[in-house]
Formats: sequence, C-alpha cells, structure tokens
Amino acid sequence: MKKVIVACGSGVATSQTVASKVTRLLNERNQSHIKVEVIDLKSLDSHIKDSAAYIAITKVDKQYPVPVINGIAFLTGMGMEQELQKIIDACK
Repeated sequence: MKKVIVACGSGVATSQTVASKVTRLLNERNQSHIKVEVIDLKSLDSHIKDSAAYIAITKVDKQYPVPVINGIAFLTGMGMEQELQKIIDACK
C-alpha cells in the first residue's frame, strides 16, 4: 500500500475535506491501494519519509523528497484531474 499525506495548518477541516475527495476519486479509478492520510503541518517532516506524495493545502516554500501536489485543485476543481494523475503516477 502506498501512502499520500495531506497537510494543512491544523490537520482538521480543509485537509480532511481534500483527503475525503482524493480517496473517493482514487477509489473510482480503482486505485484503492493508495491510502490518503491527514496530518498537521508540524508532523510533516516525520511523515514525509514514508510517503509517495504530499498534497499541500498551503503554499510550499521548501523542497521535499516526494512530489508536492496542489491540494487547492481538489477544493476548486480547477486542475483537479492533472493533480490526481500526479498522485497516481507517484504511487506506481
């Protein structure tokens, strides 16, 4: 199973919404081997090592060793399919 993490400031509202939507979209595309996990930003560095991708809700100023996915796309719908494909590609 591959893990993708979603993080926002507190790990509660926005990241939960994005995680639910991404999980639903992945399941619709028979990608149920990808687990979406919600974390808070303070835990990011410890979780990113075990992750295939990071879905960011906030602006990212740092380089990470995994692809960074635009989480806002899942809130607005703008560019969502492209960002979803990046997640699927990262988990192959």
